[in-house]
Amino acid sequence: MLTVALVATFAATALWQQWRATEIESAERARIQAAWILVGALDWSRLILREDSLARAGDGTDNLTEPWSVPLAEARLSTFLAAQRGVAQVPDASTDTADAFLSGQITDQQALLNLRNLVQDGKPDATAQQQFARLFQYLGLPAQELEALTQQLQQALASGSPASAPLLPQSLAQLTWWGLPAASATRLAPYATLLPARTPVNLNTAGAVVLWASATGLSMAQAQQLVDARQSRHFKNEAEAIRLLGDGAGNGGITSATHAVSSQYFEVRGRLRLEGSTVEERSLVHKLRGEARTLWRERGALPALAEAAPYNAAPKRAP
Repeated sequence: MLTVALVATFAATALWQQWRATEIESAERARIQAAWILVGALDWSRLILREDSLARAGDGTDNLTEPWSVPLAEARLSTFLAAQRGVAQVPDASTDTADAFLSGQITDQQALLNLRNLVQDGKPDATAQQQFARLFQYLGLPAQELEALTQQLQQALASGSPASAPLLPQSLAQLTWWGLPAASATRLAPYATLLPARTPVNLNTAGAVVLWASATGLSMAQAQQLVDARQSRHFKNEAEAIRLLGDGAGNGGITSATHAVSSQYFEVRGRLRLEGSTVEERSLVHKLRGEARTLWRERGALPALAEAAPYNAAPKRAP
């Protein structure tokens, strides 16, 4: 009986180890497959942005009627693998995508206020300070946090910075490195971003709150008026938006230095469900004429896609 018990124990142990090795291998295979699929999705997004930059029929603007602005709802990956000449592809068990679901979205980062604008030539920028002061007040965030961010950014961008200078984050979420509370970063996320260079706000893609904060002469009603007007016809230049405001409003704080009708920085998000696991990824893409270059990529838990695109959302004051 003792021999039988020992043999049974050894057999159970060997079976468990084999099962564990199989599960690890399966999980690793799914992870690698998901990573390569998301790389392909990113390349597809870059191609869309590159073709947009080369579009001859366009007017040089970036607006919400263009293909890049259409989100990809979750769909089975196999639907993208079109059959060639009406003949279905031969299934490959090593790369099974029958249960893989892909979703994603490209969002214009110049639809948001850029924290990089807070400092110019090593000094705080007065215009950007006013813009973010309005936004912080709207969100109910303390002015001291804005002052601290400006000081940290000034030190990080200073020429010949010492080794003790703060490291410059790549994204808004990384501002917690500088002591910004995570709750404040979350509140800022729908309205602000952190880009590698100073950027104007795109009048064709920014939400009403961002437009209101970025143009000190605008009321919230006028900002919403701009958002409503562009749904039927996007702005081809800043002057069209100014004319819409009427003679009594002047330029409303809209200038070529603070606003534009085209963009260069876009965020690409991808989400893949495969074999019970979910992989999310986002990347920052820099679009130039005939080129769309990936600046950084990161994976992890991301906010819902709908929360990241407040373009036409009605303004709602934070509690």
